[in-house]
Amino acid sequence: MKYNNPILKGFYPDPSVCKVGNTYYMVCSSMQYFPGVPIFKSVDLINWEQIGHCLTRKSQIELDKVNSSGGVFAPTIRYNEGRFYMTTTNDTTHQNFYVWTEDITGEWSEPINVDQGGIDPSLYFEDGKTYFMSNGSDDFGVPGIVQCEIELTTGKKLTPSRTIWQGSGGRYLEGPHMYKMNNKYYLLAAEGGTEFGHMVTYAVGDSPYGPFEGYAKNPVLTNRNLGGYEVQGIGHGDLIEDNAGNWWLISLGFRQIGRWATYHHLGREVFLTPVTFDENGWFTAGDNGTTTRTFDTTRIPEHIVQEEKRVYTFENTKWNRDWCYLRLPQYENYQLEEDNITLTGTTVTLDAADTPTFLGLRQRDFNGTITCDVSIDHGEAGITIYMDEKHHYDIAIREKQDCKGSYEVIERLNIGNIKSVEHQLDVNADANATLIIHASNYSYSFGVKINGEEIILGNGDTRYLSSEVAGGFTGVMIGLYASDSSASNTARFSNFECKYTENPVEQY
Repeated sequence: MKYNNPILKGFYPDPSVCKVGNTYYMVCSSMQYFPGVPIFKSVDLINWEQIGHCLTRKSQIELDKVNSSGGVFAPTIRYNEGRFYMTTTNDTTHQNFYVWTEDITGEWSEPINVDQGGIDPSLYFEDGKTYFMSNGSDDFGVPGIVQCEIELTTGKKLTPSRTIWQGSGGRYLEGPHMYKMNNKYYLLAAEGGTEFGHMVTYAVGDSPYGPFEGYAKNPVLTNRNLGGYEVQGIGHGDLIEDNAGNWWLISLGFRQIGRWATYHHLGREVFLTPVTFDENGWFTAGDNGTTTRTFDTTRIPEHIVQEEKRVYTFENTKWNRDWCYLRLPQYENYQLEEDNITLTGTTVTLDAADTPTFLGLRQRDFNGTITCDVSIDHGEAGITIYMDEKHHYDIAIREKQDCKGSYEVIERLNIGNIKSVEHQLDVNADANATLIIHASNYSYSFGVKINGEEIILGNGDTRYLSSEVAGGFTGVMIGLYASDSSASNTARFSNFECKYTENPVEQY
């Protein structure tokens, strides 16, 4: 059958996967958003259902006032002797840790810290031993992929941290994972940076400490030379064997907005690529070492249908799974009902590296329309297309400062240090409005519906919310927010809908 990439759309970077029985489980990075580390399950590798988060309590992760694109980096999920383990980094505090659970849909443990630096930690289990690896420098100052053995119950180091591989020569060696196959140890890594030069490399050794011999044709997977192709940034992969004995790479990648427009704003997404081993134990991946937008393969049975959700509403999403908060929320400011929400705004605005009253849903595709009815008593509330505190576009209703009891709808563009209300429209004494955003590859348009008529206020280019302009490692969130410069306001949101139109697979 033919399947389309990405297999999970929107800001879900750094995927890691394991298999228990006939079910696959995957986790992704969450950065400054809470709850942390979303968890998904699948039975066919192309349809994924979110089942929860690993980090659901403030005691598990420090996110207070963390910088954007700080917080939770690059998790790894593994299963060992009846327990799931998720290891990750709080990049803001530079602490590697892991949590565990025996019930993947339930609560996870408190963090267990490991005294080894670097980022992108991973666990490997064998013969009662637990190996902990990350990138960075070892206890002797040697840079590379660093490994030690730990006591699993406490995280205590049992051996010094030693560098076991220094990669194939690419910059930013990171994302290590280890596997044992046919009595050989495979060390997978990412190089080149999580940008257009990203790539997957690997090496093979006879023990968990090597020595490791790099694959002669590294990188084994990269799209770095596919100029003008939609899918870019392929890297940071994890190997998985399916139930039929086939191997795959699940990796991150991103979709640029156009053939000659090298910007991406949806974030790093999840891609699936077939892997093939030769008679000597080396493997190749993808279409001549690249990940394509579609793969036609007999590995997935024809009766399996790749499903895609095109419409998101309050009613068909779950507050504790699909939606998330910025940093650590003040729960008393959120009243979440099945078909509406009430937000209490504070003096913290979207422009602060703090915790505004904000509830976000990842933007999943380029083309679509977002609508929501918003009403306020005073202050401001609306919808934000949010990359970070310096890069977001807002359509909102607010009380006019010079005329209490009167209201206006505004379109505001925040790009770096430039904060500009581009357009405003009086709505007289009405404290409610139907706010509208139309999204495309290249731009957003912002409008309001009054008396059944849609009025477009203005536009904003998607490229100014891209990682290439804004920096960082996240993607655009569709955020519902409330704020008040003087005290607190109450805002009610209802009839929310985010509807994506069909996106044909680009043949660049």
